Amino acid sequence: MALIENLQWRYAVKAYDPTKKVSQENIDKIVEAARLAPTSSGLQPFKLLVIENQDLKNKLSEGALNPECMREASHILIFAAWDRYTEERIDTVYDFTTDERGLPRGRFGSYTDKLKSIYLPEEAEKNFAHTARQTYIALGLALAQAAELKVDSTPVEGFDNALIDEILELNKFGLKSVSLMYVGVSDPTRDWIAPMKKVRVPREEFVMEFK
Repeated sequence: MALIENLQWRYAVKAYDPTKKVSQENIDKIVEAARLAPTSSGLQPFKLLVIENQDLKNKLSEGALNPECMREASHILIFAAWDRYTEERIDTVYDFTTDERGLPRGRFGSYTDKLKSIYLPEEAEKNFAHTARQTYIALGLALAQAAELKVDSTPVEGFDNALIDEILELNKFGLKSVSLMYVGVSDPTRDWIAPMKKVRVPREEFVMEFK
């Protein structure tokens, strides 16, 4: 029940204490949870950017719906997905996988050929829609790890993706921002949602069972 209890504890923090920092040890654990997330065909088609620099947070916050939250959080985690699949990217991942497993390169050639036949003919926008969805699995695990550590956090989609991409020059890396996660220490004097009851749709309305 530990995971359930942790999820019952967590909520989307609305105000952070800018004077308090999350330890590097805890940041590393949250990042590791995201790194270990499952992804389609094991391709891990995204990167995780960890922003602690205050000047950079200030610049990025100009496009946020809650700029104070972004500026005052201890860290910002940015989930940025591949802008599209390429033959080189797929081969790089599978070459690394076979090397790590002590297998000959090309061991999964028939499978990677199948992936290429599916993804490469598609438009970049459709590719990105697929890679972007993978990031949400990692975001969910990062939120769960933060909850286990009792580290306050906020999942975020309310920001200017174009601004984030431009400031961080993500196009140079073939990446586009998808979602953010603020990590920090809640400010109880300004975090208006903290004392409120956690509300979710009742199980009987949430679950549709087919037995």
